[in-house]
Amino acid sequence: MAPRPYWKGYLKLSLVTARVSLTPATSDQGKFRFHTLNQSTGNRVRSRYVDAETGAVIADEDEVRGYEVENGRHVIIEDEEIEATGLESTHTIDISQFVPSDSIGWIWYDTPYFLKPEEDVAEEAFAVIREAMEVTGTVGISRLVLARRERAILLEPQGKGIILWTLRYGDEVRNAADLVESTRDGKPDRRLLELIRKLIGGMTAPWDPEMVRDPVQEKLKEIIAIKAKAKPRRKKKPEPGNAPEPESVESNVIDMMEALRRSIEKEKKGRNKSNETGRK
Repeated sequence: MAPRPYWKGYLKLSLVTARVSLTPATSDQGKFRFHTLNQSTGNRVRSRYVDAETGAVIADEDEVRGYEVENGRHVIIEDEEIEATGLESTHTIDISQFVPSDSIGWIWYDTPYFLKPEEDVAEEAFAVIREAMEVTGTVGISRLVLARRERAILLEPQGKGIILWTLRYGDEVRNAADLVESTRDGKPDRRLLELIRKLIGGMTAPWDPEMVRDPVQEKLKEIIAIKAKAKPRRKKKPEPGNAPEPESVESNVIDMMEALRRSIEKEKKGRNKSNETGRK
C-alpha cells in the first residue's frame, strides 16, 4: 500500500501552477517501539505534565507554550500566533529563486520528500517546471509550512519527479573553519598515503543498501519473537558480587605503518579465499 500524502497544495512558478502532493521519502515504521509498563501489573503507564512548584497535574487545555526571557519569567505564545507567521506558505510552494544545483553543500540538506502532481491536468505544468530545472542545472528555493513551522525548502529534479528537501537555517549550521582550525597543515607521509590508497582499493565495492542495514533491529526482532513464544516471567535480580569483571584494555600501541600493512594483508587473504571458493 502506497503511503498517504503528508501535504497537499500547489507548486507555482510565475504564472505556471500545478496541484501537487508531498510524501515523506523515508520511513521509520520498521523500527521497534517500546512501551513503558508497570512491572508488577504488566499494564502500560501514562505520563502527565505536573506543575514544577505545586506538583499538581496539569489538564491538557491548560498547557501553553512559553519562552523564557529572563530567569523564571516567560512570555506565552499562542498556537494561532505561531501559525500566523507562515500563512502565506501554508498551501503554496511558490518558487522564488533558483541556484546552481552543485552550489549547496550536503550539510544544508535536512529531510527529503517526494513531490508529485496530484491530478492529470497538473502533470504538464509539473513536467515543465521539472525539466526546466534539469536542463538549466538548477534547483528551486522556496518556503513551506510543515508541522506548524515555516521551512526553507529546495526542489531538486530527479527522474520523472521532484525531490523536496527541507533545509537547515543559517543559525543551525556551524562554520567548518571554526572546527578544523587546529588541523595540522602539511602533506602526509607518502608511504602512509600509498598504504592507505591500497587499503581503500581493496575495500571498495559498488554501493548496496545492505551496507547500511540496522543489525540492532534484526537482533531485536529475534529476541522479541523468542520472548513472545515463552511464558511471561519476572526477571530475577542479579546476585550481589556476581557482576562480570570488565574486559582488560590493551595498552600497547601498535605502529601505524605496521597496522596498515596487517590490514592490507588481511584484505588480500580475504580476497584470495573468496576466489578459491568461487573456483570450487
